[in-house]
Amino acid sequence: MGYIKSIKLMALTLSLGLLSQPTIANDAKATADAKPSFEQYIVKIKQEALAKGFEQALIDTSFANVVFHQRAVKADRNQPETVETLDTYLPKRLPDWKIKRARAKYKEHEALLNKVAEEYGVQPRFIVALWGLETNFGKIMGNYNVVSALSTMAYEGRREAFFKKELWAALNILKADHISIDNMKGSWAGAMGQNQFMPTSFVAYAVDGDGDGKKDIWTNQADVFASMANYLKKEGWSDEITWGRQVKLPSDFDTSLAIPNNTGGRKNWLKAWAKTEKTLAQWQALGVRRTDGTNLPNVDIKAALVFPDGKKGRAYLAYDNYKSLMQWNLSYYFVSSVGHLSDHIKYPPIQ
Repeated sequence: MGYIKSIKLMALTLSLGLLSQPTIANDAKATADAKPSFEQYIVKIKQEALAKGFEQALIDTSFANVVFHQRAVKADRNQPETVETLDTYLPKRLPDWKIKRARAKYKEHEALLNKVAEEYGVQPRFIVALWGLETNFGKIMGNYNVVSALSTMAYEGRREAFFKKELWAALNILKADHISIDNMKGSWAGAMGQNQFMPTSFVAYAVDGDGDGKKDIWTNQADVFASMANYLKKEGWSDEITWGRQVKLPSDFDTSLAIPNNTGGRKNWLKAWAKTEKTLAQWQALGVRRTDGTNLPNVDIKAALVFPDGKKGRAYLAYDNYKSLMQWNLSYYFVSSVGHLSDHIKYPPIQ
């Protein structure tokens, strides 16, 4: 009897499940149908902005020409997932022309870069490297109206809270009159200016580099460089050390001494760093050498070992400045490209 009862119960459950499927489908359709139009969503956003204390005039001006960017949604959903290694990635990110341009831009802005370096304690070559990799030295900043881009991404819904927070920050930037709404241009995701700051990063790190009362990361080179340097400084940068170095490991090296490749976010990555970092003397004793086989520098600093491409790929000893660059962009590939470009700017010395 128990077996027959179980079969009947299973049949009843299956029947109920099948009966519920149209209802679930109908509920999903109803939910989709219930989603407001973009125009209706903007009305709600403007009401929220007013409740947050933004003046009606600012809201009206900021949203006067807001439009939905389907291209932005498509770009967000279709970001390429190509299989790369540093051996294929770096030549594409650092072609000869970009290295030559970086060195030329360093020379062109040397006086201003040295002034910023002295004030913030960040070597100019890293500022130029970040500038070159983010926007090709200010040439490719994105042409989206930032309020439209952020409104589009908030409406799209997958990361609504994140993009609404960025939208409120953008309104605060406009309120402070650092830029006009017509000139507040950026990427499809809302990253702005020659250094591609999201609005919250602008609020946290942007500075007035030339004392004119505005923080203009779009057209003012002093503000661009000072804001980048201020970001790194606030994230713990030291001009007494470099970013790291590629190293050579002995054949019997214990790879578990490196930071695991998949730590699950910045917080866990920093924890893994703290657990695995060692002095250069300790790494030297473990057989780690420069890529040419010579000894590591005889300096009293700590470093963590990272494998951007896994245990069989390149190995790097990462210094504390590496952490600051990972705060800028949590990507081994991005940080490696910044580091290598900065090295190309430094060597051979620019005359």
